[in-house]
Amino acid sequence: MPCDAYRSDRLGLTRRPNRAKALSHMRMFFDLTKGGIVSFVLVTGAAGYAMSMDLEAPVSLAHFVTSLAALFFLSAGSFALNQAQEAGLDLKMPRTQRRPIPAGRVSVMQAWILGVGFVLLGAFASVLINTTVLALGLATVFLYNVTYTMWWKRKWAFGAVPGAIPGAMPVLIGYAANNENIWAAEPMYLFLIMFLWQMPHFWSLAIRFRDDYERGGIPVLPAVLGTERTLYHMALYLLAYVATAAMAPWFTSARWAHLVLVWPLAFWVFYQFVLFYKSVVEKHERSRWLPFFLWTNLSVLVFLAAPVLDRWTMHWMALAAWGGE
Repeated sequence: MPCDAYRSDRLGLTRRPNRAKALSHMRMFFDLTKGGIVSFVLVTGAAGYAMSMDLEAPVSLAHFVTSLAALFFLSAGSFALNQAQEAGLDLKMPRTQRRPIPAGRVSVMQAWILGVGFVLLGAFASVLINTTVLALGLATVFLYNVTYTMWWKRKWAFGAVPGAIPGAMPVLIGYAANNENIWAAEPMYLFLIMFLWQMPHFWSLAIRFRDDYERGGIPVLPAVLGTERTLYHMALYLLAYVATAAMAPWFTSARWAHLVLVWPLAFWVFYQFVLFYKSVVEKHERSRWLPFFLWTNLSVLVFLAAPVLDRWTMHWMALAAWGGE
């Protein structure tokens, strides 16, 4: 028997339950903190950071990592708090019933402790960067967990509009890590892209999962005004979104990447919306919902990345030209 146990341990057979348990805990943490959205927050924050870097100064890896750590802990903590706040709502909606709290894998108190702890860690990391990052980070948590979660979302059909403010803040936080002048043209462009993108993004989700939101008693636009009126408002914000992206050269150092990437994608995203609109009118919106949703999400990353790519490319070309003289 001891020999059998030894062989099993060498083969890793006795360690598999522990490994499966660790993976289960990681998955639970990922779900509780909405890891997919946190990843998106970090990418947009990194875009803002790259946009504001002093290209003549040496790169500080520690500063970059600390900035992303602040964003990670603030966003992950805020999302954990959100799930603690909305545990009752999540239980009513089939789409969210498998989240950690309604599924019974995590208690509300545990989510509160994790959320508060992570927000405090994020605030501490923000202090190490600068006071503007700290102020923007705490304002984001307040706007999302207090005004949006407790009021705008539950009381107002157009709650997604002011709710898009905290959703657009991560790119400003990333920018402010290097340059605290967040009212300049460049950060305003980044903020507007993130802000305007969220209405077609969220309202397309609201159309797709309208029944779920109604069960939860959340007055999303399709449930209050109807799907066709929602599409009208989506079109307005989508037009403003692609128009802002097209006007990037007036705000940023956009050049060739903007021409090659942004313009074609802007037309393509609007074309996808037209197809989605037709599918909704013809009562088979599921056939076109996912393509529109995915292309819209890809577009926001490209619209943020293109001016960053142009800025860095122009710097490298200038260095190459200077070195060749």
